[in-house]
Amino acid sequence: MKARWFVRGDIDGFFGLALDNLVQLLLIDSLCRYVIGLPEDILYGRILPGAAVSLLVGNLFYSWQAMKIARETGRDDICALPYGINTVSLFAHVFLVMLPAKILAMQAGADEEAAARIAWQAGLVACVGSGLIEFAGAFVAEKIRKATPRAALLSTLAGIALTFISLGFIYRTFARPIVGLTTLGIVMLIYFGKVRFKGRIPGGLVAVAIGTGLAWMLGIAPGENQPGGISLHLPIPVFGDLLKGFGGHFTTYMSVIIPMGLFNVIGSLQNIESAEAAGDKFDTRTSLAVNGIGTLCAAVFGSCFPTTIYIGHPGWKGLGARIGYSVLNGAFITIICLTGTLAHIVWAVPIDAGMAIVIWIGIVITAQAFQATPREHAPAVVIGLLPAVGAWGATILIKNSLRVGMTASHKMYKDAGEFINDEVKQKSFLDAKEIFLDEFQKMDVWVHGAFALEQGFIFTAMLLSAATVSIIERKFFAAAVWAWIGAALSIAGLMHAYQWTPGDTAIHLTPAWEWAMAYAIMGACFLAAKWVTEPVEGAGH
Repeated sequence: MKARWFVRGDIDGFFGLALDNLVQLLLIDSLCRYVIGLPEDILYGRILPGAAVSLLVGNLFYSWQAMKIARETGRDDICALPYGINTVSLFAHVFLVMLPAKILAMQAGADEEAAARIAWQAGLVACVGSGLIEFAGAFVAEKIRKATPRAALLSTLAGIALTFISLGFIYRTFARPIVGLTTLGIVMLIYFGKVRFKGRIPGGLVAVAIGTGLAWMLGIAPGENQPGGISLHLPIPVFGDLLKGFGGHFTTYMSVIIPMGLFNVIGSLQNIESAEAAGDKFDTRTSLAVNGIGTLCAAVFGSCFPTTIYIGHPGWKGLGARIGYSVLNGAFITIICLTGTLAHIVWAVPIDAGMAIVIWIGIVITAQAFQATPREHAPAVVIGLLPAVGAWGATILIKNSLRVGMTASHKMYKDAGEFINDEVKQKSFLDAKEIFLDEFQKMDVWVHGAFALEQGFIFTAMLLSAATVSIIERKFFAAAVWAWIGAALSIAGLMHAYQWTPGDTAIHLTPAWEWAMAYAIMGACFLAAKWVTEPVEGAGH
């Protein structure tokens, strides 16, 4: 049978995949503007064109790859690998790389615009690091997968999904319940109930459309500033900003770059395996290598956000999508990114209309950590979730509460006629740190531990979860090795070492000796278990 570039099912597949990618672009727009404070010339002139290049490269390749296999095998049911921006890396790069870089730059005296540019440069460096790991991982992915327990990889991913992806939007859902709960209900109905609307209208499209309509009725939309006309923004290499980024950020954020790149490799590998289980076998090395090339293209042309082979190939294939849906997705994303059309979409479609889809992504990733691992490894999944929950609490709740409290107190002084300048504000934060620690501890909230856990929490989650799997399987030497890796990373300052700055706590690349010693002792305990313990009869593994 002769394969065709486009079939009827590609329309359904295109709407689903394009909507997924569009939500990522809406998040990029919102987070870059309101969290990082990037000006429009960087967002619309550099980041979005860079994202367009990365998505076009991958979508065209995976379409060509599917057609090549279809022609070689004489089949007409080959479905191209779905591909797009990595949601988890998007949040990790914004909150764990770009935002800390901006805060540090402002504390060093940079104004907000200069600090935002430094944050963008740090994001570019993180994207390059992720791309290099993805490309290199194509040649060693199988060995990595065999060496690291699945529970360790998936639970760490789930922890980020549960906290940095989902929890903030859950708060926003209940802050604007008419839009939030309505769209969440539609998403739950379609994706958890395994049903679809008559006429085969994509459920995600229905949720966003209804959410947008409700937002306009309630006055949440449109946005404040109506964008101007459409203008062309061609991709331009940003080698100068990349070099500046490598001058100050590469080593600082290795504790984020390495694990996120590793997750991307393993996640993409698992999705290739999922496609093979659905009947479509793709070359692993080539598929992963092109994924890495796509991410590198993103960084070279100005985007901070890695790409990935998406989960859900069997679902797209089940909808009837084949090859053309990937081509259509690449073309659609390229047009809206290069023409500035996204600004009009953002103005008309608030993030509230699409946040239910993001929450769903976080739920699915978290659920997968339990579903795709052996049942007896569930405790390892739970322990892998805890560091991300703790880090999110330290980063979002505790620190922001401190900032809000200090801003409120300064405002009260100002209202009372007493002027507080910026120098006094910064000095007061540093001077008050002992008061913060002492007062929180009196309430049995050990923020010192929270701030220590926050630094390198991705490593912490992986190592504790992997050690737990080894203990469950009574591989005590392996458990000891995982603990000793934690000691080594602590000595390197990639875990737990933090410092107080005028407005934040930040990673401090100096040995965290107390934690290194603790991991070393923990490893010794695991190693000694072979001689000082015995199995409990009937307990199993």
